Amino acid sequence: MNVGDRIEDLSGVDETGATLRLSDLLAKGPLVVFFYPAAMTYGCTKESCHFRDLADEFAGVGAGLVGISADDIEKQAAFSAKHSFGFPLIADTDRKIAEAFGVRRKRGPNKRATFVLSADGVVLARIESEFAMNRHADEALEALRSAAK
Repeated sequence: MNVGDRIEDLSGVDETGATLRLSDLLAKGPLVVFFYPAAMTYGCTKESCHFRDLADEFAGVGAGLVGISADDIEKQAAFSAKHSFGFPLIADTDRKIAEAFGVRRKRGPNKRATFVLSADGVVLARIESEFAMNRHADEALEALRSAAK
């Protein structure tokens, strides 16, 4: 997925076991979808906590947040509970969502990437950095602010 592409309607199971549809999340407004390689690791914790810490700013521009990794429901639930994220974490164990977004690696964990989606599912921004953890939330927020102008 690249800027200007429209994502298909996808679904996944979150850390509570509930099925989430992308179309349902987008019905509420723009959405930031961030992929992280593995829950409970240093980098993924830093990245996810930065999204959590900026949640009010994302809400202020009308955007929702959702994190996705290939970890199972139980690990996602433990990760969310430990850090009080307040946004869903999808357990993409078959990595079909990662594949649809183009972040699935043939071997190893998925790529770390963030996508800012308009309410109609068009990619407004694609942010990639394996090591600059705060960059994902910061640039996603800036993309949303720019789109609102």
